[in-house]
Amino acid sequence: MKYIVPLGLALAGLLAGGCTEEQQNRLARVGVTWLEGNYKVTYADGEHVRSWTVLDGKVTSEPAKGYYYFWAREGDRKYYVQTPIARSYIEEID
Repeated sequence: MKYIVPLGLALAGLLAGGCTEEQQNRLARVGVTWLEGNYKVTYADGEHVRSWTVLDGKVTSEPAKGYYYFWAREGDRKYYVQTPIARSYIEEID
C-alpha cells in the first residue's frame, strides 16, 4: 500500500513529460478544481481583460464544458462567475 502513492506520482510525471505543452496546461487546470484559498482569476481576450478576486474560496473547473466557476466578491457584493478555461489565468495570492 505504501508504494501506491509514489508509483502514481512517478506515472503521472512520465505521462506529463510526454505531453504537449497544451496538454500539460489542461492537466494543470484540472488540478485547480476544488482548492480552497485566495486567487486572482483573470480573463483575457485581446484588449479585453477582466480580473476577479476569490478570497478563502474555491475555483472549480469543468474541462468537459471548458469553464472555470467561482464566487467573486466586489465590496459587499458576492456574485457567481463563469469564465472560459482557454482564456483564463489563475494565480494564487497571499
